[in-house]
Amino acid sequence: MGRGKLRIYLGAAPGVGKTYAMLSEAHRRVERGTDCVVAFVEHHDRPRTEVLLHGLEEIGRRELEYRGGLFTEMDVDAVLERRPAVALVDELAHTNVPGSRNAKRWQDVEELLQAGIDVVSTVNIQHLESLGDVVESITGVRQRETVPDEVVRRADQIELVDMSPQALRRRMAHGNVYKPDKVDAALSHYFRPGNLTALRELALLWVADRVDEYLQQYRGEHNIRTTWQARERIVVGLTGGPEGRTLIRRAARMAAKGSGGEILAVYIARSDGLTAASPKELAVQRKLVEDLGGTFHHVIGDDIPSALLEFARGVNATQIVLGSSRRKTWQYIFGPGVGVTVARESTPDLDVHIVTHGEVAKGRGLPVARGARLGRSRIIWGWLAGVVAPVLLSLLLTALNDTLGLANDVLLFLFLNVLAALLGGLRPALASAAVGSLLLNFYFTPPDHTLDIQDPKNLVAIVIFFAVAVSVASVVDLAARRTHQAARLRAESEILSFLAGSVLRGETTLDALLERVRETFSMESVALLERKSDVDPWTRAGSVGPQPVDRPEAADVDMPVGDHMAMALSGRVLPAEDRRVLAAFAAQAAVVLDRQRLVGEAEQARELAEGNRIRTALLAAVSHDLRTPLAGIKAAVTSLRSDDVEWSEEDQAELLEGIEHGADRLDHLVGNLLDMSRLQTGTVTPLIREIDLDEVVPMALGGVPEDSVELDIPESLPMVAVDPGLLERAVANIVENAVKYSPGGRRVNVAASALGERVEVRVVDRGPGVPDDAKERIFEPFQRHGDAPRGAGVGLGLAVARGFVDAMGGTLAAEDTPGGGMTMVLTLRAASGLVSVRPESVRPELRARVSS
Repeated sequence: MGRGKLRIYLGAAPGVGKTYAMLSEAHRRVERGTDCVVAFVEHHDRPRTEVLLHGLEEIGRRELEYRGGLFTEMDVDAVLERRPAVALVDELAHTNVPGSRNAKRWQDVEELLQAGIDVVSTVNIQHLESLGDVVESITGVRQRETVPDEVVRRADQIELVDMSPQALRRRMAHGNVYKPDKVDAALSHYFRPGNLTALRELALLWVADRVDEYLQQYRGEHNIRTTWQARERIVVGLTGGPEGRTLIRRAARMAAKGSGGEILAVYIARSDGLTAASPKELAVQRKLVEDLGGTFHHVIGDDIPSALLEFARGVNATQIVLGSSRRKTWQYIFGPGVGVTVARESTPDLDVHIVTHGEVAKGRGLPVARGARLGRSRIIWGWLAGVVAPVLLSLLLTALNDTLGLANDVLLFLFLNVLAALLGGLRPALASAAVGSLLLNFYFTPPDHTLDIQDPKNLVAIVIFFAVAVSVASVVDLAARRTHQAARLRAESEILSFLAGSVLRGETTLDALLERVRETFSMESVALLERKSDVDPWTRAGSVGPQPVDRPEAADVDMPVGDHMAMALSGRVLPAEDRRVLAAFAAQAAVVLDRQRLVGEAEQARELAEGNRIRTALLAAVSHDLRTPLAGIKAAVTSLRSDDVEWSEEDQAELLEGIEHGADRLDHLVGNLLDMSRLQTGTVTPLIREIDLDEVVPMALGGVPEDSVELDIPESLPMVAVDPGLLERAVANIVENAVKYSPGGRRVNVAASALGERVEVRVVDRGPGVPDDAKERIFEPFQRHGDAPRGAGVGLGLAVARGFVDAMGGTLAAEDTPGGGMTMVLTLRAASGLVSVRPESVRPELRARVSS
């Protein structure tokens, strides 16, 4: 029995038609004779969706009782027993009621797939786990019900159900998504055009990436190397020169002309020695690429045109952007250049753009790291000029019946010797001197075609030629060595200068520094290893690149840093001259690691200092706010127990009331102190369940004076996913704070409303209000605003309330009340779109004034 196939309808927002599309697909399959059943579909009272359920077999749901409520979930056992060919399961990210077979619905779906049942499901883009932070930044709502991205990515088919924001808003206005009483609030909050547009773009991009994965997988399986221009991918070839920024911006403008364009900047370094580019310039260009939404890649390859084309074909690029050569005209004798070679060797489906810039023909200058190290092509040309060219010259002069004379012949051979030295270095020049001497002797000194020399003057000329040729070769080689040393020193000084600057600015993180080491020395991986003592095993403090080593002995290069730390590099063996710069990098890596640990310790110290500050404030609070009610209780008890005074019943009742009031104050104060302690230690673990607000909020108002609060909670509100105990404490603290500052005769209004997938509770008072710069400060522990009397509390109520709300995934913020006062806005998450419905005769709409 094989695994079932999963098909997912993905939408950008509720109401785009995912469930409708899923049910339509089910009807098409049933018409084709497929055994298709409805395992769980939620129509949310949408008439058009509900109609599509007619004619489809539905499997009964399982009923679960949880904390006094009755809920229904998909009956996995019933579906497995029925064993249909296809099962429809709505809302893949749904969290099951505690006591269910699995915690999440996608786990139920996984069981059906393992049993060989095909599943068709739905999910919104905001429920993907990796996009939670992005969606929250767009909508202001944190999604608590999520599904792992990998579950959706493993689906055999993903179909995007798309709809423009304008069309979706019209659909909502017509009452096809939410009930009429919710439409206005939804349109003005979650379903704003900007929110919908951003969510739609998020869904389109996510699906586009998934399609791209399918395409890459297919191309790999079928070994397809040609470019398929399904999406514009622009590769920018960088040399590390100043023209790179111009190329990156030009590529960004090209990508912006079409939807979904992607920029990939690539720097190709040779595998011998320090990188030929300025590390500072490469860092600037990397940041520029990332700021423009592209990616930066570092590739090692000695044949730059081939490596660039291989990279472009590997990422299925459609265009390559290169800069015009910086070489001067005479430098083209060494080859046609990268741009011309790439354009010549690229296939018709890969366009090559040569972009002009301000550095054209200004000369490439000395290679920063390679110095005078010659490439393979130059060495070959040097040997050809030093060995082959003299032979051809001899044959040519012989065929023309040489009449130039030995002196001119010597000058011609000397020219070839100098050319060989310039192209190939010392060895081709020495070979050219030897070959030239033999050829001059054999062909151009009497007797001809022998190695004998008849005239002593000719012998002197040949000896002088050989001496001059060797001298020229030596001078050229010495100049090359000096040039190489100067270039290396310049490269090292530039790298060390940039490294020192980053140290002073504190900009470099450990991973960024190790990545810079890898790029600078053209390595495959770099790791910083450390151990506590000589007998302890090595551990990796940081690493970059594939398969970093775990021991210095396993690396190609290891650089000790102190007694118990080492930098290990894999990829190739470094020459001794490179280790000086590597030692500077290794020392800096140790400094960066120490800095990171010091920052962590400083953060811990800051937390300890904050804890000490709170403890100090707690002691100050205990010294007064605990002793004051205790003193009142002690005085009342002492008076009641006194035998010297005969207390009337009214006096006894007053004293007992004072004792009760003092005990209540102590209980409230100690409760807040304990709650604050739990929040500071991170031991608050909410038990989230679905509940109606009108079951929690009235219970939170028991501690406020009679007839001081006006409550307005419509019955049609969705249930909320909260911890009832934490919510009750949070609301109680908020309301008590509002009542405390509200002027006499002015009630505090507590109202709730639904806003898309959120529920807001607003606590409105008409007190003095709070300035904007203090709206966040009032949520800090032991903060009391204005001239509140000392007996009014220690300033923990709002801090505890926000802590509890944050723990439940909600938000608590302060706003100004129009006309004066302050409004506390408590935002909670609606529970899976469920709506609390009760018969009107049993529960009329709660709109009453609540007293204690």
